[in-house]
Amino acid sequence: MEREPDEDEAPIYSVSPELAMLIARGNDLLARLDAWLPPAPPRIDWRVTLACRWRKQRGAGIGMLAPVTTLNCPPWAALSAVDEQKSALDRNIRQFLRGLPANNVLLAGSRGCGKSSLIKALLPRYANKGLRLVEVDRDDLIDLPDITARLEHQPGKFILFADDLSFESNDAAYKPLKAALDGSIAGLPNNVLICATSNRRHLMPEFFAENAETQHLGGEVRPGESIEEKISLSDRFGLILTFYPFDQDAYLAIVESWIVALGSASSDTTRGEALQWAIQRGGRSGRVAQQFARDWVGRQGLKRR
Repeated sequence: MEREPDEDEAPIYSVSPELAMLIARGNDLLARLDAWLPPAPPRIDWRVTLACRWRKQRGAGIGMLAPVTTLNCPPWAALSAVDEQKSALDRNIRQFLRGLPANNVLLAGSRGCGKSSLIKALLPRYANKGLRLVEVDRDDLIDLPDITARLEHQPGKFILFADDLSFESNDAAYKPLKAALDGSIAGLPNNVLICATSNRRHLMPEFFAENAETQHLGGEVRPGESIEEKISLSDRFGLILTFYPFDQDAYLAIVESWIVALGSASSDTTRGEALQWAIQRGGRSGRVAQQFARDWVGRQGLKRR
């Protein structure tokens, strides 16, 4: 006699062999497709994560915030011979952290003079005040609206860091940056500040032929539209800090500060070796000074061992 199922018992359905085979093939297809799909973006805990980089899956075009596990942030005290720039940047960041009006920052000028180092040094300096950093490559600036939307309701204050910024004449990547700085109806969130570095003051190349567009009306000079377009991008940064090549005394002072930061002390031969190192490298800069200090402190350590 056939048993009737209880009220709480799930009904039993029979599956035909054809349907079972179709389900198996579907599961196999889903497993294969899963290998090609981009991984789900990690959930960022900004209480313990200090910095992220915006990364895109190759071929997928989908961006995500990837936590940085090994930070490369120089100590604030080791950055010398740029006292005016340090003071202005530090004051602007303190305003930002306290919820006061603050400007987006462009650090422009000679290479190797500490532009990116100053921005990175802010992170350990103010991490306990809620400062966080997100690094964005120049080619990914087109994703600025998406990046800022992900940060808008997160705890903390965020620096969007774009290093070595420059654009070509036909480069469309600058348009989202231009709109985000000042031009779009949707402004930056209150907890996001853009800090960029560039070896170019105007961020875009300028050509001699463009000078022909300049008009002279009486005693007034009116630059051409192409020049105005290129200047307008850098002018949207409220705070522009300019860096210049170091003289010999400034270079040696930077060498000394880096040697101290690396836990050592200079000797009678340090000055001559540092100057010789700069000659071999073709110039004096903060980067060259740091590289010499690493080499010199390392060599002294080997001698003591």
